Amino acid sequence: MGRKKTVLSWSTGKDSAWALHVLRADPSVEVVGLVSVLNSRYDRVSMHSTRRRLLELQAEAADLPLEVILLPDPCSNEECDSIMARYVHTAAGRRIEQFAFGDIFLEDVRRYRERQLAGTGIAPVFPLWGRKTHELAHEMLDAGVKARISCLDPRRLPRSLAGRVWRRSLLAGLPGSCDPCGENGEFHTVVTDGPMFRRPIRVRVGRVVERSGFVFADIIPA
Repeated sequence: MGRKKTVLSWSTGKDSAWALHVLRADPSVEVVGLVSVLNSRYDRVSMHSTRRRLLELQAEAADLPLEVILLPDPCSNEECDSIMARYVHTAAGRRIEQFAFGDIFLEDVRRYRERQLAGTGIAPVFPLWGRKTHELAHEMLDAGVKARISCLDPRRLPRSLAGRVWRRSLLAGLPGSCDPCGENGEFHTVVTDGPMFRRPIRVRVGRVVERSGFVFADIIPA
């Protein structure tokens, strides 16, 4: 049996980056590309608000080709599903066998992804699934993963954390109700270094703005 050709859903954050690291350690998997969804109005990755140029630098550092899927703004659920279905159909035509995701424990998200891929010939893969997020966070940090908080929910976290480095001291100060990986949507990150990259990406923090009920920090390539 050959290695299974796999694309990875790339949010630009630490969890998808760690999923890449885990997949590359699996001898049965060949990661052949990263897939990112961008808001066409802002040309940024949805929720993480990552600039396209920073996304491209991540793909270069990971030494993988990047595929970008543009979603209009606004975009209905039906339109989003249709656009994603077209991508999956194209990927199946290129004999992609697996679509990997960095989800950890949200059952509804996993079921949604499984429904999207049902009957396409492409299997959903969740390399981080079921991991305890406290242990997982420290495993990433021990391995040298570096990331900054690019988006947070101010109902759950102080606004002052936007743009901060995701590190042990930050984890220690999080409210007890906050997942250390932000899996419940408390925060999103942009990864800048780790064992999945050939080289670190230098960044600086630009403006911090509040929009649509979330606080976003502009993480800019230095």
